[in-house]
Amino acid sequence: MSTAPVWSVDPRTGKPREQVAVEAGEREVDEAVRAAWAARGALADRGARAALLRAAAELLDGAVEQVVSVADAETALGQVRLTGELARTTAQLRAFADVVDEGAFLDVRIDHADPSRTPPWPDLRRMKVPLGVVAVYSASNFPLAFSVPGGDTASALAAGCPVVVKAHPAHPATSELCASLLRRAAVRVGLPQEVVALVHGFDAGVALVRHPLVAAAGFTGSVRGGRALFDAAAARPVPIPFHGELGSLNPVVVTREAAEERGEEIGAGLGASMTLGVGQFCTKPGFVLAPAGSGGDALVKALTEVVGDAGAGVMLDHRMREAFVAGVASRAALDGVEAPVAPGSGGEHTVRPGFLTVAASALAEEGPYDELLEECFGPVTVVARYEHPSEIGAVLSRLPGNLTATLHLSAGEAAGSDGGGAASLLATLTGLAGRVLVGGWPTGVAVAPAQHHGGPYPATTSTSTSVGATAVERWVRPVVYQDAPEGLLPGELREGGGVGVPRWVDGRCEAPTPPLP
Repeated sequence: MSTAPVWSVDPRTGKPREQVAVEAGEREVDEAVRAAWAARGALADRGARAALLRAAAELLDGAVEQVVSVADAETALGQVRLTGELARTTAQLRAFADVVDEGAFLDVRIDHADPSRTPPWPDLRRMKVPLGVVAVYSASNFPLAFSVPGGDTASALAAGCPVVVKAHPAHPATSELCASLLRRAAVRVGLPQEVVALVHGFDAGVALVRHPLVAAAGFTGSVRGGRALFDAAAARPVPIPFHGELGSLNPVVVTREAAEERGEEIGAGLGASMTLGVGQFCTKPGFVLAPAGSGGDALVKALTEVVGDAGAGVMLDHRMREAFVAGVASRAALDGVEAPVAPGSGGEHTVRPGFLTVAASALAEEGPYDELLEECFGPVTVVARYEHPSEIGAVLSRLPGNLTATLHLSAGEAAGSDGGGAASLLATLTGLAGRVLVGGWPTGVAVAPAQHHGGPYPATTSTSTSVGATAVERWVRPVVYQDAPEGLLPGELREGGGVGVPRWVDGRCEAPTPPLP
């Protein structure tokens, strides 16, 4: 049994605020998982889980002042940012309630028996069912939207899976508060509160992914931590899906024509995006390919002004601050690397934003500059200046997978007047990321049905998304019933389809039949 205290710490001062819990040992993790597993049957009713999601959103909205106050005290993200994040979180919960009501994610398919075929077809009825207990590992940089009440939890509950959340040590009090609200929501709609559980501590996180009753896991965090858990999930006697978001450089390509046309505008937009939230967004543009010459110079000048005017900021905790300061110092010390605005320590508890520049040719082959092609969490970006367009492809070919990739084009290139060059660049970036932007900046992820927040490794460990309606698909698996008696089938698979879900029957799409009043 673990008795190590869990403290809430003020990142603005580095001082403990209060003890909020104790770290969970293997026994406590086992108890939480077994209780969640025992409660899974209560989530079989789609109406009940849709009601749970809406009740959770209502309770969180009703506690907005308390939630934002506690989260700000632990993260220093500010009330404006956190109020917006809470609104996004509750909208996400309601969106998944709508997904549950619609039922399309069940992918119901029925093929009636057909003895005239060779060989004959039996009666086949297919749908997706919940995996079981889901382990959720909270993110540091989103204490609400990617933590206890966030997208992994919401989508897992929507799928019918109980959740055991491993709290992030940067915001344990916020985690406890949000978990209590989710459990209250469960009780309010007649569900056992054990459908949501919370544990603290590094060892608890390891024990959670290894527990035999945990059926899948969702993670948002570092490459090192995520890869360790991913390997543990794969090494189990029964491996489980591990949907991890680990790290992303989020490259940006600016064509020469775009820089000549609007270099100043692009530089200003880049500065605003990379410093947003003290550079602590998983979609921060951390690497930029920009041309040498006057257009690129205008971009760098505007970037210098925006970043130079940005004040020092407090990172989520002092461990991340120290990693940022060491990381930018190591990169800035490389020969040929310049710092028009030097990133680094801004004081005992703060950091200064900045950016580095380097010749793109130095990155075209493996060598001492490879560190510049790795994510540095915090308010810094690397601008690689290319002399010839061929250097763009050479550098991009060396990048790992990413959540996003952004292409800035001139008006003419966007209209297709460049002979296919823009289309070729877009195709190259498509191979690198899960979300490809043409213009704009990647910070900010719309919670929309068509959204995809994922990408090739190490951006994520699977091809799934953690944002958008299809995030629910991570927590279900298909099952087909062959020649099963009508009375034994789930309601969605019975004749008549009076349960309000779309179905494919004998190859034709059937609109859902409204449920009985």
